[in-house]
Amino acid sequence: MQGKTMTEGAPWKHILRFALPVLAGSLLQQLYNTVDAIIVGNYSGEASLSAVGTTGTFAFLFLALAIGFSSGNGVVVAQHYGAGNTTLVRENASTGIIMLLGMGVVSMLVGIITARPAYSYLVSVPDDFLDLTLIYFRIYAVGLVFQFGYNIFSSILRAVGDSAATLYFLLIASVLNIGLDILFVAGLSWGVAGAAIATDISQVACFVAAYLYMTRKYPVFRFRLSEYKWNPDHAKKTVKVGFPIALQLIVVSFGLTFIQRAVNEFGQAMTASFTVGQRIEMYLNLPCNAFQTTLATYTGQNIGAGKIKRVKTGVRQTVLISLLMTVCISGAVWLFAGQIITLFALSSQAAVYCGAHLKTVAFVNIILAGYVPLFGVFQGANHSGVPTVVATGALGMRVLVTYLFRHSSIFGYSIIWWNGLFGFGVGFLITWSYYLSGKWQDNALIARS
Repeated sequence: MQGKTMTEGAPWKHILRFALPVLAGSLLQQLYNTVDAIIVGNYSGEASLSAVGTTGTFAFLFLALAIGFSSGNGVVVAQHYGAGNTTLVRENASTGIIMLLGMGVVSMLVGIITARPAYSYLVSVPDDFLDLTLIYFRIYAVGLVFQFGYNIFSSILRAVGDSAATLYFLLIASVLNIGLDILFVAGLSWGVAGAAIATDISQVACFVAAYLYMTRKYPVFRFRLSEYKWNPDHAKKTVKVGFPIALQLIVVSFGLTFIQRAVNEFGQAMTASFTVGQRIEMYLNLPCNAFQTTLATYTGQNIGAGKIKRVKTGVRQTVLISLLMTVCISGAVWLFAGQIITLFALSSQAAVYCGAHLKTVAFVNIILAGYVPLFGVFQGANHSGVPTVVATGALGMRVLVTYLFRHSSIFGYSIIWWNGLFGFGVGFLITWSYYLSGKWQDNALIARS
């Protein structure tokens, strides 16, 4: 097997070397999302910007399934890779690919069919831009099968230590997506439909590039069509690890959906502002999310090699790096909030909302950097249910305080962005309490058997 293990040498060097391409790839995705919003806002109007932004909560439900089950398969593959078992690496990868592609097809159909009731009743999108929302999402949903496929290929590559490859795929997709956005939205005036078509085409390109790279560079993943085989036992292992990860993200999706409903109550200006605020907020969360992905692979490989103490050393170093990076990004967002807002052609009222939003989350989201990386440890150690519990507690608190205080004299509409202080605080306490208890080590070596 070709690939890189993280079981020897200074942990922080391996972690940083693995995390930086993941971080850069995520940055590319966010840059695309930002440019997409800028183009739609400037050339299609605030209603279109609101429509594209409000699709994110329901769309994230499908992304949660793709990320969750592909990550679960990646953890299983990483454990067998760390143990040096080529046969099980290959068999689990084959099962994972079949599973994720099948889920992608089903998700595409479900998304198209359920779009209207989901956005009308669950998200409660105002009539002003409901039709635009449905147009964007239904076209976007066609590309879900390719999104699921790309995620499983990327997880398998990360499992064998190749995180740099995903950066190249995302670079291709981002450049293509931005170029097509300019052509379809700015040039041909196709509006939200053009933005969705551009996203689908870029997803196809990402899928093809990832598949060709994986099969050509790694002979162990070079399957003939007849060699793709479904193994129920391997599928159970992927589901066992992946379902809690997916459930965690689904909880986040539903929590954000209820917050989006509260946002929509305050009108189009608030919805447009929230769309921009969420785009920028994602930049603040890049380090902790990248290090979560990294620690899942790092922990899985080291558990496969029987090195628990090495995992603990990696955790201390990773959390420190995550905090330092997040503080730097937060400082930049705080200082340049005004200049950032002007890029999106928001109305004056939306700009006021957005300025307060950005300065608040630049402070609040630092809390995430102090505990989200630990989710990767729990996932790599077969305790992936813990992040689900944490996410449920954190999102539950955010939704609760949002609905309690959104019309109060204490916070009013500003609770839309201050809710993270309460939710992330709960998440921090639960996560570190569980980690320090040492319970995550109880069945950590189960994969070696």
